[in-house]
Amino acid sequence: MVWDGGPFLKICGLRTENEARAAVAAGATALGMLVGLTHRAEDEASEAEAGHLVSALASWPTMVLVTHLLDPAAIAALAQRIGVTTIQMHGDVPPEGLRAVRGLAPDTCLIKAIHVTGPDAVGRAEAFAPLADALLLDSRTADRLGGTGKTHDWTISRRIVAAVAPVPVILAGGLTPDNVAAAIEQVRPAGVDVNSGVEDPTGAKDPARMRAFIASARSAFRTA
Repeated sequence: MVWDGGPFLKICGLRTENEARAAVAAGATALGMLVGLTHRAEDEASEAEAGHLVSALASWPTMVLVTHLLDPAAIAALAQRIGVTTIQMHGDVPPEGLRAVRGLAPDTCLIKAIHVTGPDAVGRAEAFAPLADALLLDSRTADRLGGTGKTHDWTISRRIVAAVAPVPVILAGGLTPDNVAAAIEQVRPAGVDVNSGVEDPTGAKDPARMRAFIASARSAFRTA
């Protein structure tokens, strides 16, 4: 599984070792690297950058390949080259594609992103839940599959958490140090994931915002 029973606290969109080490120091339990994208993202990492982070941090905390790729063989091969054992499929991979990745990478933890664009997301989540180790709920726009800085309808997210239980659900989409506690209280996810919500005006990850986000999330999980 992608975590050891405590809340899954992921900082996503990391490219440099300094950012990654600051995220670990802030208390993140997982780090996400965006590699193999089809939609806009300013913090896309190269395969070499991602591989360096995995080597530098000795695969701890959980290192997550976040990709938009759709071809199962390409996804599995990319994960193997980078050296990760957790893949977050953030594109529109169909259930049979997820099943194929499982067959190609049987020892890999698979997280499937569900974009919450309306009530139909509940049915999509239910279709993927038996095939994934965890689901991640995110927002999307016409040109972005994540990192939008926008929240979605948390009432739908809460319905998904109930519908797919006991499959863990990770909440993403527009989370910040200021709203993550309210999100956890309303949705009751197993974890949270943040990208743009902990960046400074230049787009770099801000150590103080990462610390504030993790601290607020941990406090909320203790009382949720």
